[in-house]
Amino acid sequence: MRLKPSLTLEDAKMMVLACDRAARALGREGTIVVVDAGGHVIYVERPDRQSPNSVEVATMKARTAAFRERPSSNLEERVKERPGWLMFPQGLPMSGGVPLFHGKECVGGIAVSGIAEDDERVAEAGAAALPASIQKAGP
Repeated sequence: MRLKPSLTLEDAKMMVLACDRAARALGREGTIVVVDAGGHVIYVERPDRQSPNSVEVATMKARTAAFRERPSSNLEERVKERPGWLMFPQGLPMSGGVPLFHGKECVGGIAVSGIAEDDERVAEAGAAALPASIQKAGP
């Protein structure tokens, strides 16, 4: 039997706090979602002034990053070349989602919605908050 690493609620809260700091440094607030490797939501934070729809958008970005093991912006670029990728299951071709790795194994994704062109940069700040032993390594 194989042992599989997984994110904890504590990991998610640590990453969300780092995203909050990065967003505040830009003078913004965004909706932040962390999902596990199966795309199931571990943690959601939606500021009072963010659209309720931003939760679904951030969730889909995080799932896209987790399932594809690449930033969701990668799918956004891929769709420009080959529109058939729009049919990727549980995929949203918008920047803002970042996969999370333990070694070479994807353990989930984190995404931000509502900060426009800085969504992915803020999500990356959250991913960087994971301990060095869990940092994203990716394929």
